[in-house]
Amino acid sequence: MTDRPAPKPHPVRVTCHCGGVVIEARLSAGLSTARRCDCSYCRRRGTVVVSAPLDGLRVVRGSERLTLYQWGTMTAEHYFCAVCGTHTHHRRRSNPNEYGVNLGAIEGVNPRDLGPIPWADGVNHPSDRTPG
Repeated sequence: MTDRPAPKPHPVRVTCHCGGVVIEARLSAGLSTARRCDCSYCRRRGTVVVSAPLDGLRVVRGSERLTLYQWGTMTAEHYFCAVCGTHTHHRRRSNPNEYGVNLGAIEGVNPRDLGPIPWADGVNHPSDRTPG
C-alpha cells in the first residue's frame, strides 16, 4: 500500500445576494467548523462562518465589488459586496492563515439545517490576553 496525500475537499461556491461576487472556497473540514462569534462586529451581523485555508479561496468574479472593512488592530479583513452588502468572507485575526467563509452565502446550504451552532468567544479574544 502506498502512502497518498489526503484528497483536497471539493470546493464550494459562495455568492453574494445580487450575484455580482462569486467565490470558490475549499473548506478545511466541510461544515464541521461552523461557528458564530460574539465580538462587537460579528454579533451585529450574525453571520455563521466555516473555515478555509488562506490558499483555499479564490474570487472567480466581482473582486472590484468587494469592499474591505477593518477596525481595532486592523488584523482581520472583512469583505462584503459593495452593491448588496452581503458579507462573503474574512481573513481571521485569530489565525491570519485562514478565512472565515459566510455559511449562508454557500450555494445550497441553509445554516438552519445544521441545528445549534457553537459560539466562539470574540469578546475575550486570545490576541487581547496578556501572557502569564
